[in-house]
Amino acid sequence: MKKSKQLYTKYRHLFVCIIYFIFYMTVFCYAEQKVTKNYQVIHMGIDDYIPFCEVFIIPYILWFGYVALSVLYFGFTSKDDYYRTCLFLFTGMTVFLVVSLLFPNGHHLRPTEFPRDNVFTHMVAALYRTDTPTNLWPSIHVYNSLGVHFAIMHSRQFEHKRSVRIGSFLLCSLIILSTVFLKQHSMFDVLTAFVMAAIMYAVVYRYDLIGQFQSGDKRHKVKTQVG
Repeated sequence: MKKSKQLYTKYRHLFVCIIYFIFYMTVFCYAEQKVTKNYQVIHMGIDDYIPFCEVFIIPYILWFGYVALSVLYFGFTSKDDYYRTCLFLFTGMTVFLVVSLLFPNGHHLRPTEFPRDNVFTHMVAALYRTDTPTNLWPSIHVYNSLGVHFAIMHSRQFEHKRSVRIGSFLLCSLIILSTVFLKQHSMFDVLTAFVMAAIMYAVVYRYDLIGQFQSGDKRHKVKTQVG
């Protein structure tokens, strides 16, 4: 019983992620059911020049592990990295939900038929069946990939692990490319995700909101003890 209590105390911060994930999926599923027609079509001229390339389904799917495992890793090894990563990811994901509900959007970029028949196109077809071409702006695949890569680059745990940092950059880049080569997103979704990521980078890593909050909390505790 005592050991269980110690584990709970040590890792209770992980519930932040679990609770938010439940909230996010609930609202996202609602938006997916609600936004089926009468939405704003997202499109840029450059979208028409980007070819469909089914092999990018691999990095697209790896995104789920890239994000989830990174958050869990930081959750078990560094509270500071964990909270910064959560702040970055959850803020952008919440903005995405608000946009999806208040400004329904979608695209007409998906091919009507695949140019090739192989295991990768079969995987893309399965993706298309489960993920509607709506609620796309800004791209959370792009935004969260950038967020995780920033977290890895700023973590002291990986400061001298060049292979991890390079691997993260390559996977992040491939995931971003996959969103347009699979016709899952318009370039507009990608560019706006970069803009949102740049803003949150300044908040989380330049201004260091988490560090500011912790410093303020420590000063408050010192004043309380002195008083």
